[in-house]
Order: sequence, then structure tokens, then C-alpha cells
Amino acid sequence: MPDEFNRTPRIAYFTMEVALRNDIPTYAGGLGVLAGDTLRSAADLQLPMVTVSLISRAGYFRQEIVDGRQVERAQFWDPAQSLRSLNAKVAVNIECRQVWVGAWMYVLPGIDGGRQPVVLLDTDLAENSAPDREITHYLYGGDDHYRLQQEIVLGIGGIKMLQALDFQVLRYHMNEGHSALLGLHLLQRFAYDSADLRPGEPPYDIPRVRALCDFTTHTPVEAGHDRFPYDLVQAELGDYIERPALRHLAGDDSLNMTLLALNLSERVNGVAKRHAEVSSRLFHGSKVNAITNGVHACTWTSEPFRKLYDEYVPGWGHEPELLGRVDCCAPDAAIWSAHTRAKQDLLALVKARTGVALNPELPVIGFARRMTAYKRPALLFADLDRLRAIADRYPLQILLAGKAHPRDRQGKQLIENLHAYMRALQGRIATAFLADYDMDLALAMVSGVDVWLNTPLRPMEASGTSGMKASFNGVPHLSVLDGWWLEGCIEGVTGWAIGNHVDNGGDAPALYQKLEDKVLPLFYENRPGWLAVMKGAISKNAAFFNSHRMMRRYASEVYIR
Repeated sequence: MPDEFNRTPRIAYFTMEVALRNDIPTYAGGLGVLAGDTLRSAADLQLPMVTVSLISRAGYFRQEIVDGRQVERAQFWDPAQSLRSLNAKVAVNIECRQVWVGAWMYVLPGIDGGRQPVVLLDTDLAENSAPDREITHYLYGGDDHYRLQQEIVLGIGGIKMLQALDFQVLRYHMNEGHSALLGLHLLQRFAYDSADLRPGEPPYDIPRVRALCDFTTHTPVEAGHDRFPYDLVQAELGDYIERPALRHLAGDDSLNMTLLALNLSERVNGVAKRHAEVSSRLFHGSKVNAITNGVHACTWTSEPFRKLYDEYVPGWGHEPELLGRVDCCAPDAAIWSAHTRAKQDLLALVKARTGVALNPELPVIGFARRMTAYKRPALLFADLDRLRAIADRYPLQILLAGKAHPRDRQGKQLIENLHAYMRALQGRIATAFLADYDMDLALAMVSGVDVWLNTPLRPMEASGTSGMKASFNGVPHLSVLDGWWLEGCIEGVTGWAIGNHVDNGGDAPALYQKLEDKVLPLFYENRPGWLAVMKGAISKNAAFFNSHRMMRRYASEVYIR
């Protein structure tokens, strides 16, 4: 291990997925992209961290759309083309056998010379059996048996690997509960001598473990947390720690990874203010702090807007808060010109991929999310007659993208439904669905559409970050008031709200009314007013909802205490 990384004590950041580059498919969606933005800002700010994740040799999946249906293809890649193999191996016990774990390193560069080491764990080793070699192949693949084995490798194998590589770890930061088993390894490390215990005393120094661990939760609903039956845990892990202690920490009925992480962490935070409130209730009054997510400024700003900011707001990449000056120092003509170029690039991409020729003079509404029920991707199409009537008055275009998890039948059905709606609107409203949503496509969309739409069921959007990315490109947000938008929405200034804070039932009519009465009339009839909202998105939202601000808060409130 190079001395530049192991001579300095570091925060160990554990995450099941991480978006390092578009061509390294070790991410599935928002959680991984957020992890990547976290590390990009850590590199820029030169925060001493080391990340542990899985190699995911088969990626998440490549999405194809065939007759309106999602088809999944494996996304195999060669780590040797982009990463450096590390000369270290550790073993974890799974089902009473040794599974060997190797590692690769990717060094993520930052501005001004910052460098972030990322360690990606790999079980595809000659020492392992064929099934064990595949444990780290498929991101979020397989059944509970496969997922638990992955989480053993991540949490227990990851902490062993850092030790083998001679990293000095100050604290462990668990990004979601997937890596919570690292806490079990720490409990073993800090077990009391049984001869010193009095009857009824816990056998582990839990306060010492808690003092080393922090936890960020991203899921505001009970069903979203990983749970494993204890008979499965027993088969995979054996008596890794005493069963009464495990049940006390992780739940009576099954091993709840979120509860385990919560009980073994000194500080727990949610990813938006509302999310922290919801999580505190979900976790029965546990203290959950709020550090609202942000996105990496340079990564999610299109080239035309980068050039604009370089000219009018120098230093914005390292200090995104400087973008607060945009509304008074960047000319309207420059903002519109940058947006026009980004839109032209997007429409060319749409034409090349789908054959659909969108009109650059008409507004484009963009929606791209993980396709799952609570995101409500079909809300815009709830009343096709109403949507057609609005388009007759104010012509509009719709651009869609997003993957459904291969086992999410309802999500896959939503994709089929969207294509049926698109066919029903043919000839009246131009629509297109871009397959295989990834980082590159996300940047093209958030910078090239005119309005970014988000329609989750409240309060299930923990944070959301795509609207933040749109704001760096002057694209206003039209969204349900949930997640970060509760903090970012200034009505008519940074974008527009759909409905109110609590009622999900009236969102479709509210969406249509907002489009017809506010959004589209402003676009068509008041270009200076539209540009004022574009500037508001930049100066009020991008200036605040960025990962540099987020990581400065993690550093001051979590890591350095």
C-alpha cells in the first residue's frame, strides 16, 4: 500500500455501491451516485478517507427496451483495465468454510491534488469454489442467501482488508445498513475476558464500538431495510457473537441491518430534515440528525454551464456557494445560450438513440428515476385527456428514463405502462424513453431538459438528488414536497411545488394545474421571468445543495469530534 494513504489516519467509508466513473459499473442508482459525490468532494477538500465497496464484476445490469419491456443484460467488465490489484487477501467464514477476499484499488482524483483511495473487494479468486467466486459479481443480485454473503464480505471482509493493508482507521462510516456486520467484527475485537465478567454483564464493550461508528440511513420506510432470518444468519455466520447479544442489537424476529447499524453507532443521520424526522419516529425515538444531501458541482454541471461559471463566478468548483452570485452577475443571454447548447446536445442524443426528433423550441419535461411504485413515474399520465388538452394550449414534450430492479415486477410493469401511454399520445405529444440510464445519460438529461419532474409518494423520498443536479444547469424543479425539495423549494423562485406537504391523493390534478397555470405560461409568455427562475435554481439551490457543503458538515459534526 502506498505510504501516501496509510501514513495518515482515515475515516473508513463503507458502501455497497459507489459510482466512480460511468464506465465502472459498481453502482445501481442514487445511493451509489451519492457515495461517488461524497468521495469526489472528499478528494477536492482533501479529507482523509478510505472507501470500501464491492467489485461487482457483472455490474448491476444493462437495460434494453424490447417492445416496451425491460430486458436485463449482465454488464461484465475487466477491473484490470481501470484498477490496480492489491497484494492482500483475507478470509471470512461463511457456512463454516473459509472464503478468500482479494482487493482492487481505484484512486479518485480531486482538484488541487487531492486523492481518495477506494478499495473494492473481490471473491473471484482461485482459492474459492465456483459459487464463492461469484459472491461479489452481481450488485444487489440473488436471494437473501446471496445478499447476506455479500454483506458478510463487505462488512467483515472489508474491515479485515483495511487491517491487512495497514490503514489506520479513525472511525467507520456506514453508508446505509449493508455494511453493519462490521460492527460484529468490532464487538469481537473488543470482547471482555469472560473471567472478568459478572453474571448478567454484556460480554462486549458496546460503548467502545459505538464510539468508533457512524451511520447514514437513506430509507424512510420499514420495508426498505435489509432483514435476514436468524436461521439463515446462523447457517452463514454461526455463533459469530453470542445470540442474545445479537438479538438485543439487531431485533428479536430477524436480523435488521439498519437496527444493528443504529445500535452500534454513536451518531446517526438522515439525508434531509424531513427524513431525519421520519426516521426518528421509525426508530422509536432514536436521535437521528439531519445532514441534507448534496451533489458534486463539477461532475453534474454541463460543459456550457462550466464555461459560463468559469467566466462569471471563478472558483465555483471549490466553493459552490459562490454560485449565489449568479442571479446578479451572469447575463440572461449567457444563461439562455448555455442552456440552449445543453438542450441541443440532449436532443441530438435522443435522436441518435431513439429516432425521435424533439423540437428545440418546445419545452421538454424530464423524468428519470429508479422505476418503482413509490416514485410514481406514471403520475404525469394519470389523465391523458387533461394532458392532451394542456398540450393543445401549450405544446410540450416528455423525456423519460430509468431502470426497474430485475425482481421488481411492479417496477417493470410501470415501464410497460409508460410505453403504452407514449403510444397513446403519439401524434399529440412527442415522447421518448432513453434506455440504460447511467451517469452520462443523467448529466445529459438534467442539463438539457427545461423542467425536471419528481413525483414520489410522501414521505418515501428520503432526499432525492437529481433535482439538485438539474439546478446546477439552471433547470427548474417541479416536484412533490418531500425529501430535499421541502428545503429547496421557493415557489416561483427555484421551481414549483406539486400539492401540499401531506396529501398524496390530489397530486395529479395539482400537477396538471401547476403546468397549465404557472410553468408553461411562464415558459411561453415571459422569457425574462423564466430566466429569473433558472437563475434562482442556480443561486438558491445549487449554491447550497452541493456535496462540498455536505462533506464540510460531516467533517465538522461527525468525523472531527
